[in-house]
Amino acid sequence: MRLETLAWVVMALGVLASPSPEPQLGASIFADLSPAELRAVQSFLLSQPELGLGAGPTESLASNSLFLVELQVPRKSQALQFLDGSSPRPPRLARAIVFFGEQAQPNVTEFVVGPLPRPSYYRPVGYKGGRPVPFSARPVSQLEYRLMHRRLLDLLEPLDRLLHEATGFRYHNCSQRCLTFSDVAPRGLGPGERRSWLILQRSVEGHFLHPVGLELLLDHRSRDPGRWALQQLWYKGQYFASAQELAGRHERGELAPAPPPRPELLFSTYLPRGRFGTGTPTDVHGAKVCEPQGKRYRLRGNLVEYGGWRLALRLRSSSGLQLFDLRFNGQRLAHELSVQEAVAFYGGDTPAAMQTKYIDSSWGLGALAHELAPGIDCPEVATFLDAHRLYDAAGPVRYPRALCLFELPTGVPLRRHFDSDAQGGYRFYGGLEGRALVLRTTATVYNYDYIWDVLLYPNGVLEAKVHATGYLHATFYTPQGLHYGTRLHQDLLGNLHTHLVHYKVDLDVAGTRNSFEAVDVRFENISNPWQAGERVVQPRLHRRPCRSERQAAFPFGTALPRYLLVSSPTQRNRWGHPRSYRIQYSSQADRVLPRGWKEEQGVAWGRYHLAVTRHHEKEATSSSLYAQHDPWQPVLDFESFLRNDENIENQDLVAWVTVGFLHIPHAEDVPNTATPGNAVGFFLRPFNFFDEDPSVASRSTVIVRPRDPAAAQVEIQRWTPASPGPCVSAEPFHYNGTYWQE
Repeated sequence: MRLETLAWVVMALGVLASPSPEPQLGASIFADLSPAELRAVQSFLLSQPELGLGAGPTESLASNSLFLVELQVPRKSQALQFLDGSSPRPPRLARAIVFFGEQAQPNVTEFVVGPLPRPSYYRPVGYKGGRPVPFSARPVSQLEYRLMHRRLLDLLEPLDRLLHEATGFRYHNCSQRCLTFSDVAPRGLGPGERRSWLILQRSVEGHFLHPVGLELLLDHRSRDPGRWALQQLWYKGQYFASAQELAGRHERGELAPAPPPRPELLFSTYLPRGRFGTGTPTDVHGAKVCEPQGKRYRLRGNLVEYGGWRLALRLRSSSGLQLFDLRFNGQRLAHELSVQEAVAFYGGDTPAAMQTKYIDSSWGLGALAHELAPGIDCPEVATFLDAHRLYDAAGPVRYPRALCLFELPTGVPLRRHFDSDAQGGYRFYGGLEGRALVLRTTATVYNYDYIWDVLLYPNGVLEAKVHATGYLHATFYTPQGLHYGTRLHQDLLGNLHTHLVHYKVDLDVAGTRNSFEAVDVRFENISNPWQAGERVVQPRLHRRPCRSERQAAFPFGTALPRYLLVSSPTQRNRWGHPRSYRIQYSSQADRVLPRGWKEEQGVAWGRYHLAVTRHHEKEATSSSLYAQHDPWQPVLDFESFLRNDENIENQDLVAWVTVGFLHIPHAEDVPNTATPGNAVGFFLRPFNFFDEDPSVASRSTVIVRPRDPAAAQVEIQRWTPASPGPCVSAEPFHYNGTYWQE
């Protein structure tokens, strides 16, 4: 299954704030629900007889169940009025998702529940356009995975001998040398279907790299698992209509004989092997991050303060990291910056490979932030935060150390200059240490691990970045498969795929009224004013104000202007320029499918490098939990955000940013894809927002001037101690990795 064992299947998301958010901090209106609040919502909904929710775990899909409870973020207008001191605190609300499986026409319904901490009402809410959520579009639950496993025990029984002889492993009556499966999505070829291709794999460490050559198409649409059936099988390049047909062909010797099972070569493990090189001892620790004089950032509840920055953070179940009310030096720059979606669309020769089009928020992207390891995932000195989630679970679940914060030496000066006198000396040297505060969480979505970072720099620059690592999603090698990837082992093909990640950036640059402009250069050919008869060719600024949403949508396949500016049309800096922030890309993204092709409609945001739209509460997210299982008729259609082509001059604007890269697997992706070269993201950079670089306020500057060159005497100016002192972490490495219901 897409989470190998049922214990790994997502359980929940929730709280980064303290159980009782400090009421004086405005950031607390964005704090995730505490365990007490999650339980209060759960108890309230269970007590409503008309909902028909069972009080305990169920083993039936034909029942009503509470799938998700999380914070319902206040409307932007309410939040800003409260944060700016002109209105009371908005009511604290929850979002809840219920699977109504016992109805004659099963469905998925979302509710807003409130007010907290003692809920007294609930009301259904829908998506823009009012379409209901089909039951077949629901995320796969732990229960459904358990039932799939049980059904496969029956359906694969005829293949027990084949599998054991071909692989040395078994799916039945197995305690050692077992087989497992991974499932891919979307689950069918059109709306209403729920048919999943499953890849059988050896259940060993790194099982993702051990397919055995058997893929199965399981129809599991019915709420009665007894009616689930295998519709097709693929075995080492051939298709079969039933398990009995495949087993019979094997018994009659009509299949190519399998090589005898060989001792397992666990090339997929992390165990050290080979030579690392010379000159660097590997049995001792390398460089470490330290805080010799304590932390220079402050965390109160979910409020983060550092180097002029102040913001609120949360970790949303569906899509992960979400920041609100981002301010620098007291001035609000953005209302929201959040991860919206991550996708990976594949190609291949096997049916599972050609069907794999992962839309990760439907797997609970934000609910897969498992424990971070000190000294590896984050420095030992980092501040770690737990998360509390109620996602496909019987109650709130605690995930320890799901997010971390730490100050990072960037290894490069923020700025520096050596002012030479061109005579073997210098007039002065000036430098400023390069540092940033890192907010980090991860999401292990089946095989892939995404490392989500937001970096805050002391010059008003923000960087959003994601690293891709973890195991490849790989299939059984066939010669034809080389058109779609790379052979990585005897029976292993690493399939090509494109990663796209989507962000929402609700910028409020010097106020909520902004305009958008694309700026680049064009060459001009003019007469040389100081030499008659000669001409000068030079670059000249070319500005293109975008007055409507369509003008501010930049599709893949067209060049993206190099300067993308969100500006205040009324506020100017001291030198007369509109106060602006620039969106700057670090990406190799491209489209994943032709526009309008079937599943592509479910990721319509992936048509654009960038789209800028008017802010609307009904357009709060660009994707949904249901896109994976009904991409053909998605309940949320991002293209509708642009269809009315609204005016975006002097309006409240939202930038929708897509980044990504093509991954053609290679031998060095074994055992895991490494992070160097596999990071994409974007910067938000001030562009005439300030009158000068605001980091001049930093006291980490060092200035050196020669005082007596002959005597090699210098004058050093600094505003921090000359030496940071020793840097030691006495605590040994520790890691638990468990998460548990509270």
